[in-house]
Amino acid sequence: MDEETRKQTALGDVAARQLAIATRTVPQMITITPRWLTHLLNWIPVESGVYRLNKVKDASNVEVDCSARDERELPETFVDYIENPREYNLSAVNTVLDVHTRVSDLYSKPYNQISEQLRLIIETIKERQESELINNKEYGLLYSIVPSQRIKTRTGAPTPDDLDELITKVWKEPGFFLTHPSAIAAFGRECTRRGVPPPTVSLYGSQFLTWRGIPLVPSDKVLVENGKSKIILVRTGEAKQGVVGLYQPGLPGEQSPGLSVRFMGINHQAIASYLVSLYCSLAVLVDDAIAVIDDVEIGKYHSYNYQ
Repeated sequence: MDEETRKQTALGDVAARQLAIATRTVPQMITITPRWLTHLLNWIPVESGVYRLNKVKDASNVEVDCSARDERELPETFVDYIENPREYNLSAVNTVLDVHTRVSDLYSKPYNQISEQLRLIIETIKERQESELINNKEYGLLYSIVPSQRIKTRTGAPTPDDLDELITKVWKEPGFFLTHPSAIAAFGRECTRRGVPPPTVSLYGSQFLTWRGIPLVPSDKVLVENGKSKIILVRTGEAKQGVVGLYQPGLPGEQSPGLSVRFMGINHQAIASYLVSLYCSLAVLVDDAIAVIDDVEIGKYHSYNYQ
């Protein structure tokens, strides 16, 4: 008898699955990244949404003397301040989440629909926050670097020599390199070619390549354009006159520093709305707290001939 016409003698898989409970996951989203930059920055609470960065007008005019064993007069001096210091205003990343009450009432087991929707919205907002910290034209890292702190690669691909030169620009306790993962891979290839594989360090439970003890931190928000990217070196912390993140504390409906979720009500179409807001900015306290290598080629590969 043909297999197709043989009589079924037991319950089949398709029918049996109708009585089975599938193990479900929470919604996954490929755009979620570790966002290392926000972890590594020092964050300062800002009252009233304004951070005033005061500076020395001309440090070279401050006179001191190493006294000899005589009675010479000591210099008289003072430290002047710039009269119009820059003020940083917090930037807002906002969106409104709409959820139909029928959906949240009927389909919230085993996972709450509102909670999962808010979780994914918040993840997306935090991804945008990291992008703005790097690329915002008003306060982003790449737009806060003075010309004297910009260099270019010698041969296109990022070499150990290039990163050494970058360190000379931020030599006062540099914190970390920040660049696209492809640029880190390109640097690794140049190290391999020279026989100097970079060591690794463990941070937040993950492994990072390092150079001269400084971790190379990946972020896909450092863009790649026409096969080229950038490598940023950052010193962090207010005490070190570095780069600091800014946020607004004590927001209504605060979920985490600088981020709030507020219920806006239910309209006549039975749709509930939630306002999700994140307020942040970034300040570079002194010019030598940050530097960058421009025009980093990420597509250079090498052939290795083994005898």
